[in-house]
Amino acid sequence: MLKDFAKLLTFLTVVKEKSFSKASAKLGISQPAVTQQIKFIEDYLDTRVVERKKNGIKLTKEGEDLYRIAVKLEKAILASEKDLLKIINKEFTFVVGASYAIGNYVLPTYLAALKEKINNEVHIHVAFSQDIITQLADKKIDIALIESPFIQEGIIYREWEEDELVIFSNQPIPKQLRKEDMYKFDWICRDEESHTRKLTAEVFEEIGVECSGFNVIGVIASSTAIKETIMRSPKNAERPIVSVMSRHVIQGEVEEGRLFEARIKNFKIKRKFYIAYTKERKHDAFIDNVVTYLLGLKL
Repeated sequence: MLKDFAKLLTFLTVVKEKSFSKASAKLGISQPAVTQQIKFIEDYLDTRVVERKKNGIKLTKEGEDLYRIAVKLEKAILASEKDLLKIINKEFTFVVGASYAIGNYVLPTYLAALKEKINNEVHIHVAFSQDIITQLADKKIDIALIESPFIQEGIIYREWEEDELVIFSNQPIPKQLRKEDMYKFDWICRDEESHTRKLTAEVFEEIGVECSGFNVIGVIASSTAIKETIMRSPKNAERPIVSVMSRHVIQGEVEEGRLFEARIKNFKIKRKFYIAYTKERKHDAFIDNVVTYLLGLKL
């Protein structure tokens, strides 16, 4: 079994996520496949290693012993990956496709480290999530980082990080917004193809906010353009100009006091970022190295 680290990786992920279903999302495989791999390990060792509980999972004594062994193996493998890539010694440009929030505001921070990880040039293509998946399927990019898993045959999707959408303005607004507060603003909306707009519309509908009642002063496709528009708007307007944005996009300006964020009272608009790559490159050393690096980040 030690020769097949994939099953031990599944075991490690189940332990770290404390859930078979969450491990399934992180690994990009079905939940039955996770269950099957854990069963293989238990059949191989002729003992239970994981017990399912209502609030998660619990390791047996044998499971704890296996976990310590698997962690040592994982560290040894990770330490050897860079040397393996040197043996491959392949010079190429690794192309990452990313949705707007990720490509413009998350990835740039880690670009140098990513380049060092694979010892090759890294380029970033930014577009809507659906367009990025199309580019991935057409082999124009190597890996995709997106805000919504547009399911397409032949592509593996793995949960990455959790993101939160917030309402923001360039002047102070209540940090907790009631439904009636939403109609007191002037709105800048995202393009209709934007996942941010679609998710926000669903949430507003769920809480009973009628978007048709908003005073919309503009529709803009780019998150950067929306942020700049609001930052340059009058700061003493009777009706604050607002929009909805990923916290990653406005984090720096909020910390500096140049922008102000708010949430709907008793509600958070959350979504997942995803890593995607083609099934045919599932065992590609460069893809594997980049995915491992990204999953280890805390954004």
